Amino acid sequence: GFHPESEESSSLLQTAVSVLQSSYLDSTSQDGFQYSQAILVENDVFLSELKAFAQAKEAAGYSQEELKETFAFLLFDNEEEAKEVCRTGLRVNSSFISTLGDPAKGVYISKYADCLHPRPWYHGKSGYIVICKLIKGKVKVVSENYTTSYTSPSPGYDCHVAVSRNNVPSKTSHWQAFEQSQYYVYEVSDGSTAERPRQICPYIVI
Repeated sequence: GFHPESEESSSLLQTAVSVLQSSYLDSTSQDGFQYSQAILVENDVFLSELKAFAQAKEAAGYSQEELKETFAFLLFDNEEEAKEVCRTGLRVNSSFISTLGDPAKGVYISKYADCLHPRPWYHGKSGYIVICKLIKGKVKVVSENYTTSYTSPSPGYDCHVAVSRNNVPSKTSHWQAFEQSQYYVYEVSDGSTAERPRQICPYIVI
């Protein structure tokens, strides 16, 4: 296994950058971003909850594919906000997007490391990306809902994704690309929604 905490921070940065680069939507992003500093987030509570989530779902008969850890991304303008999420976790009611599910019952997180904001980055802009470990669990494809009667979490599932439009003309707006590449993640038990879904675990801030 790979233990980032035993490595120098430079190799943590390399790890982070390779995660980011393997998660770009647009191949031209390879040259577009510079990353300067990586901080390992060590939150034992979140890590053990991620593990507990995986164990519970495994006991419920989930496949290895559904239990696989993947990465997802959040962007913040300032370091304080990024660190806050690492301290308190990604909580419901933190999203301004509502197309895939009720923001009061789940959280949104980006699938692609270069599509983290509804507006494109401009030259010279900087920010903080929180790389999270994510166990998607059972994923349901939902149509985007632009009404105010939000889509509720689907019983028996853990995550919503948008209907993939692979035939999207390349002039798709950045906003649409952003919206369509979100995971909507939630954890519902006994009809009540977890304020912080256990299946997302902040991993590295860069």
